[in-house]
Amino acid sequence: MKKNLVVISISLFMIIATLLSCAEQKKTSSAPAIDPVNLDKTVVPGNDFDTYANGGWKKLNPLPADRGRFGSFDQLAEVAEKQVNDLVKTTAAANNAKGSVPDKIATLFNSGMDSSKIEKQGLEYITPYLKEIDQINTPDEVQQAINRFHQYGFSPLFGIYASADSRNSSMVIAQLTQAGIGMPDRDYYLNEDPRSVDLRAKYITYMTAMFKLIGNDEATSAANAQKVMALETRLAKASMSRLERRDPNKTYNKVTTEELIKRSPSFNWNRYFAEMGIGDPGSVNLNQPAFLQEISNMLTTIPVDDWKIYLKWNLINETASYLSADFVQASFDFYGKAMTGTEVMRPRWKRVLGVTSDALSEALGQLYVKAYFPQEAKDRMIKLVSNLRVSLGERIQALEWMSAETKQKGMEKLAAINVKIGYPDKWRDYSNLEILDDAYVMNVLRANKFETGFGLSKINKPVDKLEWGMSPQTVNAYYSPNKNEIVFPAAILQPPFFFKDGDDAVNYGAIGVVIGHEMTHGFDDKGCKFDKEGNLTDWWTPEDSKLFEERTKVLVDQYDSFVVLDTIHANGQLSLGENIADLGGLNISHQAFLKANKQKEPIDGFTPEQRFFLAYAHIWGQNTRDKEILRRTKEDVHSLGRFRILGPLQNLPEFYAAFDVKPGQTMYLEPDKRAKIW
Repeated sequence: MKKNLVVISISLFMIIATLLSCAEQKKTSSAPAIDPVNLDKTVVPGNDFDTYANGGWKKLNPLPADRGRFGSFDQLAEVAEKQVNDLVKTTAAANNAKGSVPDKIATLFNSGMDSSKIEKQGLEYITPYLKEIDQINTPDEVQQAINRFHQYGFSPLFGIYASADSRNSSMVIAQLTQAGIGMPDRDYYLNEDPRSVDLRAKYITYMTAMFKLIGNDEATSAANAQKVMALETRLAKASMSRLERRDPNKTYNKVTTEELIKRSPSFNWNRYFAEMGIGDPGSVNLNQPAFLQEISNMLTTIPVDDWKIYLKWNLINETASYLSADFVQASFDFYGKAMTGTEVMRPRWKRVLGVTSDALSEALGQLYVKAYFPQEAKDRMIKLVSNLRVSLGERIQALEWMSAETKQKGMEKLAAINVKIGYPDKWRDYSNLEILDDAYVMNVLRANKFETGFGLSKINKPVDKLEWGMSPQTVNAYYSPNKNEIVFPAAILQPPFFFKDGDDAVNYGAIGVVIGHEMTHGFDDKGCKFDKEGNLTDWWTPEDSKLFEERTKVLVDQYDSFVVLDTIHANGQLSLGENIADLGGLNISHQAFLKANKQKEPIDGFTPEQRFFLAYAHIWGQNTRDKEILRRTKEDVHSLGRFRILGPLQNLPEFYAAFDVKPGQTMYLEPDKRAKIW
């Protein structure tokens, strides 16, 4: 009887999901791809194309109180979020077999939504871990605690993950990396600008509040916060900057286990790898060798009692979002209000949904694809990708500054790019993930441990070419240099990025540019250092490398000149890879669009050329808080949305022609000042 009930519930789910899908598609298809209400025609396009294209949209879409930034990406993410929420609610309402994947989805989500139970439990499930830390007496026991924390996906002191060997991309190896700090970037600990100083003070206030919540008095809590800050500052000083980490040659330092032990002798690496379920990894890549040496020094110089305070901090900081409201609020006050300027927390259902989607990503993805991703969308995407691949090949062959030798290798790499659209061909198995009806925080810890074990189990095995790095319900896309592949999850293939029945102008201007962007990542300042097999190797002639750097320097200087807020400028070097990809994506997609376009007459008053650039600008329309502008400028390798519009377009003569951009207008650059790369 139970089997029949499960079949009935699945059939009912599919009927409801189909109806929801139809309703959603009807809703999105009713709005024009280029809606005049989103524009501000009082602005001259050549002076400020962002405001011209998005001024109306920004007024119609003011920043929600729970957002530091809100743009077209975020707007579509909310659509996908509602779609996934409908799937979860439908799953939770069904009569699911105990321990089945639908049951795990429902149980995890419900445990997070049961706020009264979470409040009643308080620290009940975290207290045993705190007591374990209290019982630590030796440096050796400190290390054992670190090992246990790492099993749950926490990263005190350093981090570990599994990924391809950059010089042998067919095999997965262990990767050790800098970590252990609670603020998002090392510069917040080291810089003396007013914002960094202010954030350090607020971080200490936050830590003090959290120590008080676990039972310490005011004086002890304040002293504990200072000790954690001192320890994390030492880690920050040993860390590479974000800019240094963008150089794959600097972060490739493969050593044997024996060499690792010699470099970092105070940590028991053999026991660590054994307890992490790896055994002897044989070879390990040290992303930041100096950092690993420093943590060895710290283990011999920092008192055990200070390590105990640091471990408690890691525990409560990592679990705060899954505990009672006072912990959640304290965490939000720092990471939300102080860091990004966000005024209020996102609703509980959105936060819990995000956790559920992360923990059972492909299980929900499988449901998402059935409900919301039609085959015709995938078919049209395949055609778009094919056309853009041809376009990039033509542009490579036409480059005046590149030698025939490098062009040939570039063409080989382009031909080898693997394309993944919509969803994986092979789905994850979640049968060993344990989700119980005890406590939300415990479900999160078990999910973290499951995910950590899954990742580390790949070490010393061949790279799985079928595996995806994003779930189908994710509104994003990516390029993997080690796999030489571009990946487009199902959720991004919706308006305003992809219009199943839209004209070529809007699809090439939006999702076409995204495709071209990801392709260009294979040839940006980082991606160009990997060959067609995904191996870190120098396949350029020295002369071509020099010419490439000269041309990218033009782009660095252009973005350095942009003022993001007051006297703060964009960081053209940090965002170089994304800026190259934006410019390349526009060039590639526009060239492909000219070949594919059959529409000759204007639509809604705009020529196909104008619709192409308006569609591009609209995907980067954003409203952003000042604090979030400053945070992203420091931390994010992507330029702010406004400059993802203004920056590339000022280099395109086709944009000048489409909107009659003239000398004297703000966006006009003399031809010899424009960046010309791919």
